Amino acid sequence: MDIFDRQKRSEVMSRVRGKDTKPEMRVRSYLHAAGLRYVLHDKKLAGRPDLSFPSRRVAVFVHGCFWHGHEGCKRATIPATRSEFWQAKIEGNRQRDLRDREALEALGWQVRVLWQCSIADAALGDLAFEIANLPRKEKTSHRHRSIILKNPP
Repeated sequence: MDIFDRQKRSEVMSRVRGKDTKPEMRVRSYLHAAGLRYVLHDKKLAGRPDLSFPSRRVAVFVHGCFWHGHEGCKRATIPATRSEFWQAKIEGNRQRDLRDREALEALGWQVRVLWQCSIADAALGDLAFEIANLPRKEKTSHRHRSIILKNPP
């Protein structure tokens, strides 16, 4: 049984954000302070990673334990109310996460997932060290320069 009525639960759930969450902001702040620069929610990449490092081809997802079904985590319990709905919702999120990861890896990107429950300075320090020490990839230009012929045939 839910502790809130339907209207209050709807109000509470409507305030749940998909980006700029507290765990994500903590990761962003730590990596920025470590001197790493990134792109936020790049629409060109599968799954719109929370952070991406194009020069190193690394995508970082910051997952909430509940929303992404972190196995073995106490924050990832299925609510007793509407449990079938939540089970399907979370399983759908997990399937989407897997598809996005596979799509990025097929393009040569490395994917890192940080779980909400394990965001600590030690884990962030390891991630920052790993990313900073990856070799930079050559930039590939998406723009095509037009060749202007002075004397067309």
